[in-house]
Amino acid sequence: MRPTAETEDLLRLHAPQVLGALVRRYGHFSAAEDAVQEALLAAAGQWPSAGVPDNPRGWLIKVASRRLTDALRSEEARRAREERAVALTAALATGPDRAPREDDTLSLLFLCCHPDLTPPAQIALTLRAVGGLTTAEIARAYLVPEATMAQRISRAKQKVRGVRFGRPENWAQRLPAVLHTLYLIFNEGYTATSGAGLQRRDLAGEAIRLTRTVHRLLPDDGEVAGLLALMLLTDARRDARSGPHGELIPLDEQDRDRWDKAAIEEGVALVTRALSRGPAGPYALRAAIAAVHDEAPSARATDWREILGLYEVLVRRVPGPVERLNRAVALAMVDGPEAGLAELALLEPGLGHRLDAVRGHLLERAGAYDRARTAYESAAAATLSLPEQRYLRERAARLRP
Repeated sequence: MRPTAETEDLLRLHAPQVLGALVRRYGHFSAAEDAVQEALLAAAGQWPSAGVPDNPRGWLIKVASRRLTDALRSEEARRAREERAVALTAALATGPDRAPREDDTLSLLFLCCHPDLTPPAQIALTLRAVGGLTTAEIARAYLVPEATMAQRISRAKQKVRGVRFGRPENWAQRLPAVLHTLYLIFNEGYTATSGAGLQRRDLAGEAIRLTRTVHRLLPDDGEVAGLLALMLLTDARRDARSGPHGELIPLDEQDRDRWDKAAIEEGVALVTRALSRGPAGPYALRAAIAAVHDEAPSARATDWREILGLYEVLVRRVPGPVERLNRAVALAMVDGPEAGLAELALLEPGLGHRLDAVRGHLLERAGAYDRARTAYESAAAATLSLPEQRYLRERAARLRP
């Protein structure tokens, strides 16, 4: 019998907590993950007919711990590890249905975002261990062969093997790496960097779900709240971003009636509370900018002076090329396209197609149509996203004499 959608959601919710419980108590990431996967398969086969147990998380922990113990007992050459597994089972037996500590998911995120891992490895391991995605799903999302992604995840597991599980002593310093990983996952889901689709809703949704979890564990952290607000305020426009044939619709042309009002209200409330707690961090500032866009009744009514002021603060905090590029757009909306173009001239060319795309837009507004067409064509040639390519080429075609 196939598991119901409700059962699948339940398993996806509890999987990282169960894995966290086993890794925290035993410390062997790969073996624990294998045991959890077997427990999930057992639940998917039994629960639709037998019913969901009163404590599904405890049930999964008990089954996974038994599978882990059985696997280790078969390795006679590793008797010391077997003794640890027996101890694990005994510990669990004292409270077999006890839920793991609340911070296991956060601890698991810290493990997946270990500083020894590269950002791609952090993302892959996070999606695999915490998000519950299969290796094939992650490979499809990032358009790489499944074997390549499997190797990436395997190498990541080897690097964190032996790392003590739990919230690290310097967890406050490590938290930005966790948030940055979640932000990268969301960005790839909201605007896919390559492929035929404009967005990958599963990735964006997973990033929001994981960030909600972190916010639930750290409700007073302004940057966690800011990141969740930013995701919600941005994702609220999702349905209006593309037309019936998948074509890209820019922000100023979107039908705002299709924006998710509930997500906007939640995001605004989150960022308002975050800003009231003290100096705003980069994610809270980005969320505040998104809130100004989302609360404007129309593109014409957008308060670009407020947005420019927020970007001024953001660029002082994070003087990165993307932030400076976005500030140039806001400046152009306030002081005219020439002011924005002057700012673009100061930027390094390491922004890929986005720099040429913005340059084309500002040149078009300034009436320099030939140069704008060249910029659009250059941007179209540089992006791997097919919807963006089509949009940029259409903009260029409109400017042909």
